[in-house]
Amino acid sequence: MATMKQVAQRAGVSISTVSHVINNTRVVSSDVRARVQRVIDELRYIPSAVARSLKNDKTDTIGVLVPNNSNPYFAELIRWIEDAAFQRGYNMILCNAHGGADKQTAYLRLLMEKRIDGLVLVASGADDEQELMLRHEAVPIVQLERALPGLEADVVYAGQEEGAWQATRHLIGLGRRAIACVSGPPDLPRARERVAGYLRAMAEAGLEVPPGRVVHDAFTSAGGHAAFSRLLDQPHPPSAVFVTSDLMALGGLCAAGRLGLRIPAELSVIGYDDIEGAGYASPPLTTVAPPKRDMARLAIELLIERIRGNARPLHREALGSTLVVRASTGPVH
Repeated sequence: MATMKQVAQRAGVSISTVSHVINNTRVVSSDVRARVQRVIDELRYIPSAVARSLKNDKTDTIGVLVPNNSNPYFAELIRWIEDAAFQRGYNMILCNAHGGADKQTAYLRLLMEKRIDGLVLVASGADDEQELMLRHEAVPIVQLERALPGLEADVVYAGQEEGAWQATRHLIGLGRRAIACVSGPPDLPRARERVAGYLRAMAEAGLEVPPGRVVHDAFTSAGGHAAFSRLLDQPHPPSAVFVTSDLMALGGLCAAGRLGLRIPAELSVIGYDDIEGAGYASPPLTTVAPPKRDMARLAIELLIERIRGNARPLHREALGSTLVVRASTGPVH
């Protein structure tokens, strides 16, 4: 690998001149700049990001910490975060916090050692696992999805409860009355908030939620399959199910299909997240679509403003989700 010294020797200039060309720290004549740049290209010299950051106190790098990048929803969100950052000249270091507080602490330490300019924090775990986050405020932080208690930072999110309320209202509007809810672990805030939206819609419609109508399992397709199997095995199974995750809903459709239920005639199913595979389910899944692209774009814009020293008041913005109606929901026949 070529060094700055080799570039300087080949171009016939000093090492400091090469440094000024790379970092734009001093005026260099156009012919010298062109000669140095030509040698850089010929030798394929790659400047040290660490050295440049020591000079400029910036790395043009953003850290992103997500709960689980194997979940399609978070994978799609990451894609839009990376796209928005790249368009603005920033690179991204991604860390997957799935695995508990120790792993999150280790990754936060790593990101700080890499001298990131800012952090996008996608917090989705249990509240008692997030206290460690509050000790890491050395760089600007923007929170996506939800705000951690006590962390003073900008927040961009889509209302979880409102989206769940909208989904349940859709089922009620189709004439469904025996509506169940399948959700992820109750200690996760996004699960709690989505269940709360379901319960609010049911209460507003004067519909009873008997014991056993809210079923919890893992936020996975296997978890959805297991939850639906238990739910549909009840003496009085529901005629519709609001599922707080598309992954769980896909597993649920499989479980319903194995029992020979006709979707949506005998059972309407609606999910949440609008992951890419939702439209290719059998039948295509009705779902709530958070504005992932807009959330990512706004988060990056806010973070870059903070990186550049904007001292405005903290910003908290909720973006609206959209109901995407497909073939998995329909009226009572």
